[in-house]
Amino acid sequence: MYQPRIGDELAVLDTPSLLVDLDLMEHNIALLQERLHRSHVQLRPHLKTAKCPEIAQILLAAGAIGGCVSKVSEAEVMAQAGIEDLLITSEVVGQPKINRLVQLVEQHPQIKVVVDSLDGAAALDQAFQLVQKPLDILIEIDVGQHRCGIEPGEVAVSFAQQLRQFRCLRLRGIQGYQGHVQLIADSDERERMCRQSMRALTSTVRLLREAGFPLEIVTTGGTGTVELCASYPEVTEVQPGSFLFIDAHYRRVLGPVYTPALTVVSTILSRPAPYRAIIDAGLKSLSIESGMAEPKDRDGLYYQPFGDEHGLLEWTQEVAARGMEQVLKVGDRLELIPSHCDTTINLFDTYYAHRKGKIEAIWSIAARGKVQ
Repeated sequence: MYQPRIGDELAVLDTPSLLVDLDLMEHNIALLQERLHRSHVQLRPHLKTAKCPEIAQILLAAGAIGGCVSKVSEAEVMAQAGIEDLLITSEVVGQPKINRLVQLVEQHPQIKVVVDSLDGAAALDQAFQLVQKPLDILIEIDVGQHRCGIEPGEVAVSFAQQLRQFRCLRLRGIQGYQGHVQLIADSDERERMCRQSMRALTSTVRLLREAGFPLEIVTTGGTGTVELCASYPEVTEVQPGSFLFIDAHYRRVLGPVYTPALTVVSTILSRPAPYRAIIDAGLKSLSIESGMAEPKDRDGLYYQPFGDEHGLLEWTQEVAARGMEQVLKVGDRLELIPSHCDTTINLFDTYYAHRKGKIEAIWSIAARGKVQ
């Protein structure tokens, strides 16, 4: 089997394959940095989106201070590749994970974790006492998502005070992520909900600092709220991830702020009926929990999965009258913009990064499947 090489045309790729348009990705990175330049806030991108050390290094070269990851296993991949300043944004609970965390932090002491319970904090402290090493922690605050986190305000202050009993835990800051807000379609409602979350977060920051906790790190924000979050003086960093690629769902919500840079290229396998075509990208190539993928630059063409390995394209008679029939022949290719980049990326092993149709880099999605 032919192995694609740098310099090849995209036409050599088998399908489905995952493509990154480097011009567009670099544009998105530069745009976000420009938006943050007006603030004091730094970028700590969430690497659970890209899952790729090479992309993490591109982000660091563009000015990011480090990265976020969701799981210890993701942190292992990134740290091994030289990305040292990492925040694990999900609580690390359970002895197998804690044991792996201890080994990781012994080699990479800049790694930080979030906590939201005394039981969780005690287990971490006990493990790090055994190796006589400190662990940097952030308190996670529930700012409205109601997933994890301590209640804001005085409850958080009381929790921080109780953390002082643990010898190996160093409180560095707080995290308050408003995941429930990121994809609200109405921009006014998204802003209203984000400000409500930010009031809870920033008031807690002030209370904690008044109580003697300096809080070097206040981390928040995602792709849908990053600029608004960065306008608050208490915030020190933001952690968007999807801005890199912008999937179809985010594009519907945010409009043309960023440009979709990630696509899945697919081949037409069959034309079984008028106004229908079957492609080789189904549920195993395009995730659908955020809606359907969208054919790129094909207005009036609609996709839905038609099984694990197949996808259905449909269009109307009016669209057909514009010549769609002639450009959708068996063997033709088209690109689809995923509805959710994070989970679609997790279905592939490799990115083919291209510029103007030529492969410029081939990257392993090394943190794919790292859910522990």
